[in-house]
Amino acid sequence: MSQGARFRPAKLIAGLWSAALLIILTFLVLYPTAMLLVGALTNMNPVVDGYHPEAISISSFIDVLSNENVHFALGNTLVACAGGTAVAVIIGLFFAWIVVRTNTPWKGLIATAGMLPLFVPPLVAGVGWALLGSPKTGLINTFLARAGIEWRIDLYSMSGIIFVFGMYYAPYVYMFTASALRNMDPSLEEAAEISGATPFRTIFTITFPLIAPAIISGMLLSFVVMLGIYGIPAVLGAPANIPVLTTYIFQLTAWTPPEYSKAAAVALILMVATGALVALQQKVLSGRSYTTVAGKAFRPRSLNLGPWRFLTLALAIIYLLVVVVLPTLALIVAAFRRFLFIRDVASLFDMKQYGLLHFQRLFENPATMTSIYNTMKVGIITAVIGGILAFAIGYTVTRTQAPARRWIDIIATIPVAIPGLVIGVAYLWAWIGMPFGFYGSIWILALAFVARFMPDTVKALSASLMQIHKELEEAAWICGRGTLATIRTIVLPLARPGVVAAMTLLFILAIRELGSSLFLYSSSTVVMAVKLLDYYEGGNVGLTAAFSLVQMVILGVLIGITNLLTRGAANSSVGRAG
Repeated sequence: MSQGARFRPAKLIAGLWSAALLIILTFLVLYPTAMLLVGALTNMNPVVDGYHPEAISISSFIDVLSNENVHFALGNTLVACAGGTAVAVIIGLFFAWIVVRTNTPWKGLIATAGMLPLFVPPLVAGVGWALLGSPKTGLINTFLARAGIEWRIDLYSMSGIIFVFGMYYAPYVYMFTASALRNMDPSLEEAAEISGATPFRTIFTITFPLIAPAIISGMLLSFVVMLGIYGIPAVLGAPANIPVLTTYIFQLTAWTPPEYSKAAAVALILMVATGALVALQQKVLSGRSYTTVAGKAFRPRSLNLGPWRFLTLALAIIYLLVVVVLPTLALIVAAFRRFLFIRDVASLFDMKQYGLLHFQRLFENPATMTSIYNTMKVGIITAVIGGILAFAIGYTVTRTQAPARRWIDIIATIPVAIPGLVIGVAYLWAWIGMPFGFYGSIWILALAFVARFMPDTVKALSASLMQIHKELEEAAWICGRGTLATIRTIVLPLARPGVVAAMTLLFILAIRELGSSLFLYSSSTVVMAVKLLDYYEGGNVGLTAAFSLVQMVILGVLIGITNLLTRGAANSSVGRAG
């Protein structure tokens, strides 16, 4: 048999494999996105009317574009996200400089604790700060009143949304800028100081301009993430009648009758805006971002702050107290206290006012246990299906010469430009009129989550796969092993830490996801994030706080398990490699 004849079956199998992945990605990404466009270009109700080609019309889209309420929500969105991004850049850049470029004590603790806001669900963050900063019943204002201080804070405002946005999304800026600062040659700063520039001037004329691409990338990422957040604006903006695009989209579907077409049109506007920003971020990242990294080895310069290092430490501790400790204490007080009214400081520490009443009511409600069960089930399905699919895509793109692998990579990356709420609207239009009862099932939630977080999972797994040298697979092939056997015995064991981490990350993200769930759940498939919002909107402050703590504890346990599994997998992989 000729060599060409032997290669024909391999090419056929590779082609079939690429076709299978493209079909799956079309089902998960392209079809729902296309149906979102269909929904925006119709004026029908898919629940009542079904789909009719003659119903295609641009009237809904024109109505949305000319609607003053949409303009108002868009303006609020831009102000909230721009203000939150500015705060996030200031905080994230300051922390990166402290950790990487100064001799501030406890830098490891600051770096670790500073990432904690990423693991707090936005809705929980909003609830915690609502308990603290409500203009009438907030704990901070209660203490100010008891202390005879006239000044009050009001987080039910645009400034409140900006404040919470900025604090909780500063870690995105930190991640980009800290990495850039570590990779920057300190001789550039030393040359400036030798020329007579003060440290302060060096920072603003040399250091920050050199890492400007990283700052811009972190800034754009923060802005993109804030665009798609529903929980924080829903909690802090709704009481003050400050709609943003995400809350406005949900309101359109909650009205009677629901305005599905207009919701799709607004969602499409949000998706286009997000996609443009993601494209801009990719362009920044592909530019001359890291030309300050030289071929010679160097150690990042640590600036001796002298006594000022205790000031930077104090500022870092204050930030951590404000972002992590204060909201958590507010949730604990509200969850365990029978009545939230606090007469004076002594009453706050009166243990007779505390108990497990709210937790008892919480777990006596069958809907609570159903939401926890559904969340665990959806999380497991998402982790398994998403992990397998991400591994298949990552391996195909990074380790093979399969046809259409470039298109597979592009389609798998599309959801990075689609906010979770928009994914929910797209899946609503894609499956609500279909038979077999797929809409409103656990499966539609899981598949929406898989699509929503596919870019993150594929990126994480691709990074693990690229660390495995190609010669290990080539050695297995020389020994007569096929591709599947090589993946099972060589690639998968060595990539196991990344696979475990990616699947557990999917599980955690599925548990805290709210935006996609809002349009896809039914009475029997309510998940924890939706139930938490239901408790809050029902005015059950104690139950809301108690359920928020339950969700935080579950997430904390999962993060701890992730670390243990990743370390165990890494040690196992090292043992195999040895």
